Amino acid sequence: MLKIELDKERCTGCGLCVDFCPVEVFELVNENGHKYPSAVRAQECWACDTCVGQCPTGALRVIQAQVSPGRQRALAARGDGDCCLNAEDWLPPEKAQIYRQWTETLEDILGLRWSPVAIALLPAEGSLPPAPMPRLRLRFCQSLMAARRGKTLLMPVECHACPDSTHILGMTEIPPKLASGELYIRFGKLASLEAARQMVVDRPRLEPRSIQATLVSPLKHAIVSPDVVAVIAQPEQMMWLCMAASYYTGKRFEFKVSGYNAQCVETTLVPYTTGKMNISLGCYGCRASSDISDDLMFMGIPIKEMPALVYGLKALGIKAIPDSRAKIYLPPLF
Repeated sequence: MLKIELDKERCTGCGLCVDFCPVEVFELVNENGHKYPSAVRAQECWACDTCVGQCPTGALRVIQAQVSPGRQRALAARGDGDCCLNAEDWLPPEKAQIYRQWTETLEDILGLRWSPVAIALLPAEGSLPPAPMPRLRLRFCQSLMAARRGKTLLMPVECHACPDSTHILGMTEIPPKLASGELYIRFGKLASLEAARQMVVDRPRLEPRSIQATLVSPLKHAIVSPDVVAVIAQPEQMMWLCMAASYYTGKRFEFKVSGYNAQCVETTLVPYTTGKMNISLGCYGCRASSDISDDLMFMGIPIKEMPALVYGLKALGIKAIPDSRAKIYLPPLF
């Protein structure tokens, strides 16, 4: 449950909250000769805070009620089968040990500040693993930022705050205002409605309601075998990951990058659907709604590509990486 509060003394009746709400919660109503937004469809609110961010006077607040542990258990119990299986029933100890070793290699050789993130898309048919859910709704990109800091988060659709990412990740249908591309024009991201519609059509997405939840965690603490491993790092570190992935083949890469839907499409869904690693520069949404710094970018690696990448990184870590970081070709300065 949530509550939408309006400070009428601050509200100017500009209607931006009406225009920007992706699920059309608001309508402008007349009250004593003044226009105010009314949350006529408050039950549709995702707590994405788009209205809050666009309000020029700070007149709006979306207040979420925390999800109780009992409600969390009820959400988890909707999956088929036993939602309270032991951790070893979901991830064999030998796999957990491999993921810890991969993490150690990436952190030690690259000098990563943040943990690699294990991402799992849990299909609609099946059980949900025993994992904590967020007490408040989060965007998918926010959950990745929390996982790099050490959090494990299981998120059925009720825990997501972005209807765009849940459509992309196969959890829901797309709201009409997002499908039309209208919001991208209002945000000033694209030149025309035609361009906005093309961007929406071109991006990959899974079949609606084929996925029931997302699960993110530090790779070293994974509780299921992930579909994708996400690395949040600096460009130099991403360079070594690319070189590690091509260490045994010498191949070059063709990445799908747009600046739109960075974490849900570029870091997660492209590797998930193509089986190939992909790079993302981030997007407006993830940079506006998380603590990600300007010098970081993202890489999504399909789990099946991780062994060769880790072996390649170990080999590069013997000489190539130390030599480069030591600036061995830099002429002496006198």
